[in-house]
Amino acid sequence: MNISLSSDFADAVPEMAVSWEAAAVSEPELLALNEPLAKELGLDPAWLRADGLPFLVSGRGVAQAYAGHQFGGYSPRLGDGRALLLGELTDTDGRLRDLHLKGSGRTPFARGGDGLAAVGPMLREYVVSEAMHALGVPTTRALAVVSTGHVVQREEPLAGAVLARVAASHLRVGSFQYARNTGDLDLLRRLADHAIARHHPGSTYLEFFSHVVAAQASLVAQWMLVGFIHGVMNTDNMTISGETIDYGPCAFMEAYDPTTKYSSIDHQGRYAYGNQPIIAEWNLARLAEALLPLFADDQDEAVSLALPALRTFDAHFEEAWIAGMRAKLGVSGDVLPLLKDLLALMHENHVDFTSFFHLLGKAARGDAEPARSLFLDLAAIDAWLARWRQLGPDGGAMDRVNPVYVPRNHLVEEALAAGADGDMGPFDRLLKAVTSPFGERPGLEYFAAPAPQDFSATYRTYCGT
Repeated sequence: MNISLSSDFADAVPEMAVSWEAAAVSEPELLALNEPLAKELGLDPAWLRADGLPFLVSGRGVAQAYAGHQFGGYSPRLGDGRALLLGELTDTDGRLRDLHLKGSGRTPFARGGDGLAAVGPMLREYVVSEAMHALGVPTTRALAVVSTGHVVQREEPLAGAVLARVAASHLRVGSFQYARNTGDLDLLRRLADHAIARHHPGSTYLEFFSHVVAAQASLVAQWMLVGFIHGVMNTDNMTISGETIDYGPCAFMEAYDPTTKYSSIDHQGRYAYGNQPIIAEWNLARLAEALLPLFADDQDEAVSLALPALRTFDAHFEEAWIAGMRAKLGVSGDVLPLLKDLLALMHENHVDFTSFFHLLGKAARGDAEPARSLFLDLAAIDAWLARWRQLGPDGGAMDRVNPVYVPRNHLVEEALAAGADGDMGPFDRLLKAVTSPFGERPGLEYFAAPAPQDFSATYRTYCGT
């Protein structure tokens, strides 16, 4: 099968693209293949399974340069330390998509790392990104996970793997920070022109920035609406396209609590669930700083142009969040007082976020007991339910937006542990559940149940490097 890959990024900004070869893989074994995505890309799944494994794990591409604020501290040179952009391909709808390898070996940006990836973290990215796609949340997507037969040394020896990933692009806030840091205005302009052509054709530089602000505000609102916690919202992990990227220490919130964090490296809770909108706006301010020379020659004038665009973040976020919550509650009109009281009740009663909104759909159809039983303070939830019913909630509409099945943390860990030991059954069953997340299905009760309390109390996620 002939596959035509272009090199748009490398051609536009060769200073930010280091040509490199993926590490050789002697014993590739396909663990997971996303056949629907393969077909979208014009790739034959049968060929990928039979003869196309080398295409999914190897080849020559470019390691992309970028910078980034990591937990608030600036690193001027990060880049793809264990990843390669193989190139861009045009899918069956005529859209240009990046094809990217993760875990494909050391590059000049590796900064002391081994450039490899283990089976578990690559399967995590596959199942969570596909769940997010099924939930309607913009995301990079996993095409395949292939085990390499190599041993990856972490705290213990682990089986190695490569993830083949697809994205609208891998341009990040950190890409612009890197270009600005070089002091080369021509490079910054070419990078911006490339991003505009790719994502917002015809836009001015300021309009481009405004589009990114709106896209990121909408994205983070959608994260919040499904209880998703990214876990490491560094500027090098924020895309220009508005897609979710880099599923490292990510997790789904169990009991509602804005301070929830699971990442083992987020000691101060910088990237906790409730902080995500604030951090996104902070990251966008860093993008504005990088783009200032393109807004106007005079810095003060450039800042005066950038600030109003940046300040639209709150309005965009609030609009997306409130619209999403109206849908989750099945009602219209001013829901803010009702919503604030509900979230306070959920927090005080340690109520599971996903379960409650799913069961609330039953309450809209007259069976309130399943949702009500999640609360200790029955008088308070009864009073809230009475106020909510007066608005005439639509249970059918609620079922279409409130998932039954998300990648609950204990289920993900169970599937990854089995997959690392060569048993893909739990992974496949979890994937089947979370890629059709809406509506109860017989036999899948296990995948809808919250984690045991002792699991949630001690659960931590790790970045996988």
